[in-house]
Amino acid sequence: MAYENIFTPLEVGPLTVKNRIVRSAHGTLMSGERLIAYHEARAAGGVALSTLEATGVHANAPSVIPLYSDDCLPFYRELMARMRPYGMAMLQQIYHPGSATRPKKASTQVSASAIPNPMVGGIPTAMSISQIGEMVDAFAAAARRCREGGLDGIDLHASSGYLIEQFLSPANNTREDQYGGSLENRMRFLMEILDAIRAEVGSDYCVGIRLPNEEYIPGGLSPSEVAEIARIVEPHVDYVSLHMGSYWRFYKLLAPMDEPLANEMPVNAEITKGLAKPTMVVGRIMTLDDAERIVADGAADMVSMVRALIADPELVEKSRRGEAESVRPCIGSNIGCVGQLMSSGTLSCVVNVAAAKETTVSFEPPGPAPAKKRVMVVGGGPAGLEAARTAALRGHEVHLYEATRQLGGQVAIAATAPHRSDIGAITEWLTAEVERLGVKIVLNTWADPDIVAELAPDEVILATGVTPRRDGFQLTTPVAAIPGHDLPHVYTSWDVFGFGGRATLTGPALVYDDTGTFEAISVADALVDAGVSVTMVGRLDAIGATLPYPPATVAAAKERLMSGPFDFIGGHHLVEIRDDEVDVGVAFTDRVRTIPASTVVIVTYGHPNRELGEYLQEAAEPWSLHHIGDVTGSNGLLPAIHQAANVARQM
Repeated sequence: MAYENIFTPLEVGPLTVKNRIVRSAHGTLMSGERLIAYHEARAAGGVALSTLEATGVHANAPSVIPLYSDDCLPFYRELMARMRPYGMAMLQQIYHPGSATRPKKASTQVSASAIPNPMVGGIPTAMSISQIGEMVDAFAAAARRCREGGLDGIDLHASSGYLIEQFLSPANNTREDQYGGSLENRMRFLMEILDAIRAEVGSDYCVGIRLPNEEYIPGGLSPSEVAEIARIVEPHVDYVSLHMGSYWRFYKLLAPMDEPLANEMPVNAEITKGLAKPTMVVGRIMTLDDAERIVADGAADMVSMVRALIADPELVEKSRRGEAESVRPCIGSNIGCVGQLMSSGTLSCVVNVAAAKETTVSFEPPGPAPAKKRVMVVGGGPAGLEAARTAALRGHEVHLYEATRQLGGQVAIAATAPHRSDIGAITEWLTAEVERLGVKIVLNTWADPDIVAELAPDEVILATGVTPRRDGFQLTTPVAAIPGHDLPHVYTSWDVFGFGGRATLTGPALVYDDTGTFEAISVADALVDAGVSVTMVGRLDAIGATLPYPPATVAAAKERLMSGPFDFIGGHHLVEIRDDEVDVGVAFTDRVRTIPASTVVIVTYGHPNRELGEYLQEAAEPWSLHHIGDVTGSNGLLPAIHQAANVARQM
């Protein structure tokens, strides 16, 4: 049997999970029907066990689900009634954020010691003995409510830089009483919580624990010390879940595409090898093939796939049926999931338009359409490919025209940048899908008005994208071209990566970032990889400033660049480019500085390719005209795919 290890049931304390694919807790900020529908989609897709997001046990750090009150019980009972038909076990992760509590009304920052959280700020109160006792009782009461609500168990969150880990960590716990100092003392809070939970729920209820495998705080927990913690707690729990990171190095908690696949497995080995209870691992595990190897090698008993199952909730069942090639891939950018969640409060997904919208949006387009139409898609980038796939699934006759010799658009260019190859997985998958669905693909052809008229489509979808500007435009001085922009050593990002890579890369180099996206980051990466020293000058104050929640999306790239011959100057614009130097200045001031530069790459807003659309808009023809992707003025993969799906689903 394919995936014979993955589809072997496992005893986890009093539970029997039907396979080894699970979902550890992750934030959604959803509640009620939306949260139930979100988990129900993954249950229907074959997941064996799922864990509700970390939920606060005490009213001084309130969560979406009021776990500190019996008011949570009706929701839990409704949730479990909906999950039972699918055979998916459901746990609740319980925690207190401690110093990671954001200071606001009705919240209180407490911790083991008065050490601020590096991303949240504020100075927490070192908990008194009575406060510790109150918190222990709160954890136990929360576990009791989980059992009373019908949940299958609880996951005790002792990782990710939250309160319990703050007590465990020698970097966050500087106490001199019985809760600080030695490992035994630093574990006392955790052990009291475990004892209190067992006293409330008994030994026949699933209690698991999530521990850090590596803390990434100077002076913090090492894998060897966590291995000792795991051995001590093992008799008190039914499984041990591992996850790396803390707020000191936040991106390690989220593993962006900069990180290798299965990035946590090397450090997990030191901990899992000494445990007899079932173990759970996570960290950029994107396919059942990867999960099968982990379980087959004995590296873990359960494999958590979170983002991959946001991208395709049917991943498990599709793979079980031998249809792994039909799984919509996660690209690991963090821009749609945690990026949107932390910046807008709404979970999303770059590649799955239905993620967290299951109550209103179906994963695949509804079909068939009431009437079959001839649909012409112009542009073979991600927007055009998604539109073509969706229209074909709706039963339409679809013709896709691409001006270059390959499909993929700017994603195909971006995927050639260092550390960004995974972004190409979505357009490679979409390309295979449109070929499978019989879309008529015409490459190396500019779709002009005559071609459109000859095809006589019912619907025209323009996904013609943008091309880089070479006219010296920058947003700070929008009507005044940058002096020297036409010198031969001045390039665009396309010159560095695509269309022949005509750029001659000599150092030192200056990269001007007018947009605050990954485009300039990738250019800098390529130059540094080529052995060139780089100064990035940004119109905005930070690297990747317009990307959602930079700690999750940009921090890994920033750390990597800053470890090489790279400097960043924010809040400046280009004043003049000369043969071997560039003047940069601060807007509305007289401040100017000169930076040596033999290579200059300007990353600014592109030119939307709207000419065909402008012509067709005026033509007295019966077709309907639609614009999607970058040609609309939006910028990025998420709006491109989402616009495309929304337009094509309505045809």
